[in-house]
Amino acid sequence: MNYDDVMKLALERGFYFPSCEIYADAQAGFWEYGPLGVGFKNKYLQLWRRELVRRDNMLEIDGSQIMSKNVFVASGHLDSFNDPIAKCSKCGSIFRADRFVAERIGENVPERMSDADIDALIVKHGLKCAKCKGELGKVSRFNMMFGVAIGPGGEEAYLRPETCQTIFVDFPRIFKTMRGKLPLGIAQIGKSFRNEIAPRQSLLRLREFYQAEIEVFCNPRRLNDLAKFDSVKNTVLRIFDGKTIQEFTCEKAVSEGIIPNKLIAYYLALLSEFYSKTGIDMQRSRFRKLGDDEKAFYATAAFDFEVETTTGWLELVACNYRSDYDLNGHMKVSKENMEVLDTDGKVVPHVFELSMGIDRSLYCILEHSFVDDKPNDRLLLKLKPYLAPILAGIFPLVTKDGLAEKAMQIFDSVKKDFETVYDESGSIGRRYRRLDESGVPFGITVDRQTLEDDTITVRERDGMQQVRIKSSELPMYLRKAAEVS
Repeated sequence: MNYDDVMKLALERGFYFPSCEIYADAQAGFWEYGPLGVGFKNKYLQLWRRELVRRDNMLEIDGSQIMSKNVFVASGHLDSFNDPIAKCSKCGSIFRADRFVAERIGENVPERMSDADIDALIVKHGLKCAKCKGELGKVSRFNMMFGVAIGPGGEEAYLRPETCQTIFVDFPRIFKTMRGKLPLGIAQIGKSFRNEIAPRQSLLRLREFYQAEIEVFCNPRRLNDLAKFDSVKNTVLRIFDGKTIQEFTCEKAVSEGIIPNKLIAYYLALLSEFYSKTGIDMQRSRFRKLGDDEKAFYATAAFDFEVETTTGWLELVACNYRSDYDLNGHMKVSKENMEVLDTDGKVVPHVFELSMGIDRSLYCILEHSFVDDKPNDRLLLKLKPYLAPILAGIFPLVTKDGLAEKAMQIFDSVKKDFETVYDESGSIGRRYRRLDESGVPFGITVDRQTLEDDTITVRERDGMQQVRIKSSELPMYLRKAAEVS
């Protein structure tokens, strides 16, 4: 299945769709989650909290989306958060220069390549405007921050371009009030905003998007003093060095210097184990080790967790060792002390982050789970039961002889505890197909035998096997089926 198939499914089944689509002036890069999409996203975040936040005893906050100008002076975003653009001298079309060049020459163009070097590539390959074939002007820079004016005086502020800055500025208070101890993970789920030059492909590049952010505050003198590393030392990581993907246990990756220290390896392992439970094919995933010309301006070591899709390799999580860049920056601008006391004295903590794109992750799960089951003439979305937005569909075989009333009674008995739907429209085969395309793991059918012995048919989505159970056993059946494996 490819991107177009997933897009068709998303629109037809209510996973997601363009924002303001009834208006001609609707801007690109803004998408909405429909009923199934919201349920799917919420289940994904429940798994994220279970497998990362609670497993590592992290703290979670929910910060403001609008932040003061000085936050982004300290973080460097006002000076450094920009992308190269090239403008057509004939029709005025504007392109993201590095991606424009990379797509046309079939080679990677590092994010930190200089404007002059991108200009040279445009000249070398004779690249022209994609719309009118006009000449492209010199590459310039475009800051992607969304500015806002606060109050009648129009005080300058910004929509946050990443959720982590909230965590950094709140760190001293959180560490004190929650009696923190290094290493300490602080997590946040929320929206970020980037004025992307050319957003496209629905959830893959957005101007308003969801992030699940984890910032691990650590003592730089104790990065290999991590007792919990033993719990993941045998976890296998797939690491891409720019040429080949090789598999290493965490222990071997650290001992051979592939990963700088045990703390980074530990959190990469947690991330890998989390994604292995989402339905993504982990043989089509990798941690790409970034070179110096690819890393963000604040990172001293960086790995991108990427997944292969029909559109290419997609970055889902940026894993950056930010050292003390952020806390030192906020200390200088705010004049507040960010030092904390650890076992070996005072320290300005370093930070390792796992910055997850939720929207992209959901897309990848959909694509990897979508199957064209030709032998059975059906499209099948094989979502894990604990990620499925609807766990079961309940319906009567026919609507007469009291079957509809009995089916509704069973539906009413479970709907408060489980995400279920009631459906009596169309043939039983058509109803099953609707469930299959929506990723619903179980179809519950009430038939005439139900009226005799109070048993119901449970039809399993993937293999279409059917079993009969007592209707009173349905809650326990669904609860067990929805457990995380």
